[in-house]
Amino acid sequence: MTDLFSSAKKKASSPTYTADDIEVLEGLEPVRRRPGMYIGGTDDAAMHHLVNEILDNSMDEAVAGYANLIEIHLNTDGSVVVSDNGRGIPVDPHPKFPKKSALEVILTVLHSGGKFSNKAYETSGGLHGVGISVVNALTDDMVVDVVRDGVHYRQSFSKGHVASKLETLGKAPKGKRGTSVRFHPDPEIFGNQTFSARVIHDLARSKAYLYRGVEIRWSCDPEILSSDTKTPAKASFHFPNGLMDYLVTVTADEETIIPDPFHCNAEIPENMGRVECAISWLAESDGFIKSYCNTVPTPQGGTHEAGFRTMLVRGLKGYGDLIGNKKAGQITADDVLNGAAIMLSVFIRDPQFQGQTKDKLSTTEVTRQVDNALKDYFDHWLTSDPARSTALLEAFINKAEDRKRRKDEKEMSRKTPTRRLRLPGKLADCSRNSAEGTELFIVEGDSAGGSAKQGRNRETQAILPLRGKILNVVSATRDKIRENQEIQDLVQALGCGVGSSFSLKNLRYERIIIMTDADVDGAHIAALLMTMFYSQMPDLVAKGHLYLAQPPLYRLTSGNISAYAMNDAHKDELMKTTFKGKSKVDVSRFKGLGEMPAKQLKETTMSPDSRTLVRVNLRSVAETAEIISGTTSSNNPNLDDLVNKLMGKNAESRFVFIQENASFVENIDI
Repeated sequence: MTDLFSSAKKKASSPTYTADDIEVLEGLEPVRRRPGMYIGGTDDAAMHHLVNEILDNSMDEAVAGYANLIEIHLNTDGSVVVSDNGRGIPVDPHPKFPKKSALEVILTVLHSGGKFSNKAYETSGGLHGVGISVVNALTDDMVVDVVRDGVHYRQSFSKGHVASKLETLGKAPKGKRGTSVRFHPDPEIFGNQTFSARVIHDLARSKAYLYRGVEIRWSCDPEILSSDTKTPAKASFHFPNGLMDYLVTVTADEETIIPDPFHCNAEIPENMGRVECAISWLAESDGFIKSYCNTVPTPQGGTHEAGFRTMLVRGLKGYGDLIGNKKAGQITADDVLNGAAIMLSVFIRDPQFQGQTKDKLSTTEVTRQVDNALKDYFDHWLTSDPARSTALLEAFINKAEDRKRRKDEKEMSRKTPTRRLRLPGKLADCSRNSAEGTELFIVEGDSAGGSAKQGRNRETQAILPLRGKILNVVSATRDKIRENQEIQDLVQALGCGVGSSFSLKNLRYERIIIMTDADVDGAHIAALLMTMFYSQMPDLVAKGHLYLAQPPLYRLTSGNISAYAMNDAHKDELMKTTFKGKSKVDVSRFKGLGEMPAKQLKETTMSPDSRTLVRVNLRSVAETAEIISGTTSSNNPNLDDLVNKLMGKNAESRFVFIQENASFVENIDI
């Protein structure tokens, strides 16, 4: 306690803190002191937000049905003029401040405006009554022209204060009305930053998409565009189809999963507003979502986006149930939105945003309102074209299965700290840490695996035995492939992933060598393995990492002379050369690699000094036909089609292929 009082006495001798130190900021001074609280900062984006605030007021007039033309002009002196043909800001004396016009109150008093109730605007982008007054506070020159009831009025402002009293300039031309605001950002706040013609042009165009009943005309002084060749000096924006026009424009050069987008413009039940959306799904590019509330951009999303996501996923799952596709139940919002190009706009009463810059909509009930307003339209769109909707559903199911596979692989990688510790138990790995110079032998059966393990070079050669014939991946479903233990062991040993998650840089071995018996069954297993690599890891084959071992079929012995024959023709050749004149030659045929002693297997098939390997290449189908038949094919069918024909579910196509090519076969192992 003594120390506490001692500390207090010491601080008492410091400079005093009294009522004189308390500042009371009046008028718009708080805005100039802390602009970040109102426009998010003083950077380039914040300065352009000033244009957005004034443009939003004109858009509110248009959405309310009182204006159909807005003009925006950028001057060489850095000022911007925004005009509309709406009702015009009121200029009569304000009831609460009878010595001031309503125009002066709106421009100089925070939280003043006509949008706190629904009397003047049912829906609006300006909500807090701070938009145009904040712009006034942060500009060194602002002039507001108002035409109401055929009379032209003008008043000037600077840095939040009145620069001139309200002037009456006389009668306006017949039929003319509305508000025009010219403003110049204050260099004391924004430094030497200048407005971008491109940014304001794009802002004007995006606003026009949001309300089909308005035309927005953009223009700027030509000198501004001296270094900008893409922005026009003049343009007029009017889009009768609203967001659909925007979506068609931005996706014109993109390949889409389905040809026609979903577009809807619906009333929110109970007269609470309306919602418009347009969505298309891109085949190759990443998607985007641009959302708005009362024409105000919401780049951080919010409750309207949440309701839209809910509607999409529920509708697609419901369609899956309708057509009996049980896999539709695994679809999530991420699957549906990945690659989706989305435009979403809502008009609602009394929206709630996070912050004055209105980046995110937080009105809770909007989630339910958007969902309910759109769901029937989306359900009808799905059922109106079953072929289109089924193709779309299948694309999402494929994404869901890919996502699940990636998740399973990630979960597996988390189980242990290193890749090597989570290798399959049957793998006899090599000891070298880098992939350079290493080889993985894929052998059939534990018996062959045992011989191969004994005959290998432990530093560079790894052995993975497989149990019989692996799954034919061409005719199997994704679920069966994912659940097949032999394939999963192989994928796990290689470490490079499959499908969209394949990465060649993660391949753990330089060569992958298929080593099967030199008989029909061995050839079938090799064909199944090559099909699996081509289907699931095509880059591994294309980059030359896949090989076929060439084990001998015969061993010939006479006295102290022995030799190995790869096939019958080779055996006959050896009998005529190496064993010519020998009265007794012992010919033994290997029933399988498992019966070959480890020393012989190493010498004939595994040792780089004495073995023969065949690299698997991706030839064109035409080249393959030429090799088989000895003739040049005039057709060049797709390699995928040939694999599907020979390895797919359709046995009839294989029978036709055999009939067409049987005459070219010379050696048949019966």
